[in-house]
Amino acid sequence: MSVVLARIDQRLIHGIVVTQWAGATKAKRLMVVDDEISKDEVQKAAMRMSKPSGTGMSIIDTEKAITNFNDGKYENHNVFLIVREPETLLKLLAGGVKIPKVNIGIMFDGPGKKTVKKMVSLSEKEISDLKELQSQGVPVTFHFVPSETEEPLNKYVK
Repeated sequence: MSVVLARIDQRLIHGIVVTQWAGATKAKRLMVVDDEISKDEVQKAAMRMSKPSGTGMSIIDTEKAITNFNDGKYENHNVFLIVREPETLLKLLAGGVKIPKVNIGIMFDGPGKKTVKKMVSLSEKEISDLKELQSQGVPVTFHFVPSETEEPLNKYVK
């Protein structure tokens, strides 16, 4: 199967991902792809502690993810992919990773960002990257928890 859903969530692995999204996606593997976090053993250990029983977890950098997907390592897995920024997903797509849909969770406010929806603030680059994902045929939606209604990107981002 491979990637069943990609989520942009700057908290990465946290309660909602573990208790709601992992089950909703029927994920057999939670995969965090992040070039910085993949080198941080303390953060990786903390995330692994919250892994649901019977679910695999990978916390790897972008290049390793591309290599592993292209080598067929996850063909028999339902992978729920979690990243902090849309740019990572563009790199994965460019590397040949198939992403069926992108779900925007929480993206923190900060310098140069504007709030477009509750709990989602975007920079111009992030907006551009999200639009690029859509132009490559990947649906992008706002969907905080599985029980809420999905909303299309263009409802909040013009």
